[in-house]
Amino acid sequence: MNENTTIQQRKPVAIKYLKQLDIYKPFIEGFETDGNVCYYENFGGFWIYQEPEIEAKMKEIEKKYNCTVYAVTHEFTEFGECWDFLIVSNYPEEWGNLPSARKNEHYAFAYVWNKTDDWCSEFGTIALQSFGGGIKRIG
Repeated sequence: MNENTTIQQRKPVAIKYLKQLDIYKPFIEGFETDGNVCYYENFGGFWIYQEPEIEAKMKEIEKKYNCTVYAVTHEFTEFGECWDFLIVSNYPEEWGNLPSARKNEHYAFAYVWNKTDDWCSEFGTIALQSFGGGIKRIG
């Protein structure tokens, strides 16, 4: 059931997810205090506002789907350049702990934007590995 949740309801869930992913504490604090989201390339974190096109896409996704993006990963795959927007959905029944295969491997719900081929963009669960305060998509 869609309860039309607000950012104030979703933000604590997002912070919980960032902590479960063992994200570098200053990045969590930046999200908590200022709403700044980080994107990650091979575990290295950068503020999303450093990439205006990606920040605009993030805001478009949040507005269109009434969700909260809490982290983004970026990679080049055999099927295109992908940006994975990790989200807290508008559906409280989906809010639990991030499933974990091992201590540093997790599954998260995301909107995957294939920048190379927008027709391939979709929602789904992705696998992540955390290391050194950052994350990387592994599946």
